[in-house]
Amino acid sequence: MSSFHVKAIRSLQAELSVPGDKSMSHRAAIIAGLADGQGVVTNFLPSEDCINTLHAMAALGVAYEVLEEMPGFGPTVMRIHGLKGELQAPSKEIDCGNSGTGMRLLAGLLAAQPFESTLFGDESLSSRPMGRVITPLSQMGAKIEAQGEKPGCAPLKIYGQKLKPIHYEMPVASAQVKSAVLLAGLFCEGETTVVQPADTRDHTERMLEAFGVKTQREGQAIHLQGGQIPQARDFRVPGDISSAAFWIVAASAMPGSRLLIRHVGLNPTRTAIIEVMRRMGATINVVSSGSLDGEPIGDLEICGAALTGTEIYPEEVPNLIDEIPVISVAAAMAQGKTQIRNAKELRVKETDRITTVVKNLRLMGGEVEEFEDGMEITGGHPLRGATLQSYGDHRIAMAFAIAGLFAQGETVIENTACVNTSYPGFVKHLQAVMNHETDPAAYELPKSAH
Repeated sequence: MSSFHVKAIRSLQAELSVPGDKSMSHRAAIIAGLADGQGVVTNFLPSEDCINTLHAMAALGVAYEVLEEMPGFGPTVMRIHGLKGELQAPSKEIDCGNSGTGMRLLAGLLAAQPFESTLFGDESLSSRPMGRVITPLSQMGAKIEAQGEKPGCAPLKIYGQKLKPIHYEMPVASAQVKSAVLLAGLFCEGETTVVQPADTRDHTERMLEAFGVKTQREGQAIHLQGGQIPQARDFRVPGDISSAAFWIVAASAMPGSRLLIRHVGLNPTRTAIIEVMRRMGATINVVSSGSLDGEPIGDLEICGAALTGTEIYPEEVPNLIDEIPVISVAAAMAQGKTQIRNAKELRVKETDRITTVVKNLRLMGGEVEEFEDGMEITGGHPLRGATLQSYGDHRIAMAFAIAGLFAQGETVIENTACVNTSYPGFVKHLQAVMNHETDPAAYELPKSAH
């Protein structure tokens, strides 16, 4: 079983780039596969989750050529041959692995196809609720059976058929549900509208626009006219700010540290981590910025400081949900209390991330109170090394590797192969940080000789 062995460091002086954005890599595989023609996707994230979505599109007839790859993981640059929206029936059930994003987006896509298909996943994914995406798709006329042991859970048997457009008001803010409905709406006659209760990630809308599909936003309503076919183009995926968040927290909480993270996505629906860390006292500057294929991108400079606790505002939570585990680590390092509420969604992620964060922080000597919808952390207590479980959750594993950089003694995180779900190369970056490497070359992730 793989594990991390982490020891404390006093300062972080580094320059690095994180792998491609996970959310956008899923969507690039799907939308490029639907497109009319062929295009090159660059900086694709070769994580298990995204590779499973790529393989799912291949099972539906989409061909791709690998141009570059990260050895041991998978493709980072590839030419995708789109099928002009005319997917083929899969010859077997489609494995989504651990990816809720992949399963929910594919469910929307497959519900509108003229064939049957089945989506399944690992034990963790099979315990995560799919009813939130089945409900609107059923309103569009889809027939989806949740065949899991738990009600509303995978495997999903999808009886594809012609759907009708709907006006759907989401009860809970979810970019995955919004995206599933919009993907299904591409195959409908007429206008599909999704109304979100709060801002959610808008990568689907931006990427559809980049591929020539028009959407319209009015307030919190997103409109899409069916029958549009994406037009093939080259697309570059920015670095993943959710992966960068681990190093943003590490540098922010170490006074005297300076970290430069290059070419990271700065989509405003994803940058709440920057605002929270600034509020806690870190200096974070965007030292260069621009736009790449419809997505904001730039370089971040982080300078460490003594942090103070803060409150995570309810409206921030939907766009911080992946970063809350590592923000909790920052809170343990900060003076005063940090309160995180309105985050019940954390209980239905890869693990119950409220309980797993609370357990691990307490094992390290942190003071934390658990609530049904979040936690309150009283920071400033010295952390001590401990042997911790990742619970098979990539973000828990990486968050507590960062905690180990601040703890007295050695911190061991067990069962860490799960980090490949979102951040292949994290181990290399962690080792370079612990070895006090300052040369950017020490942080370069391996590339194939293609």
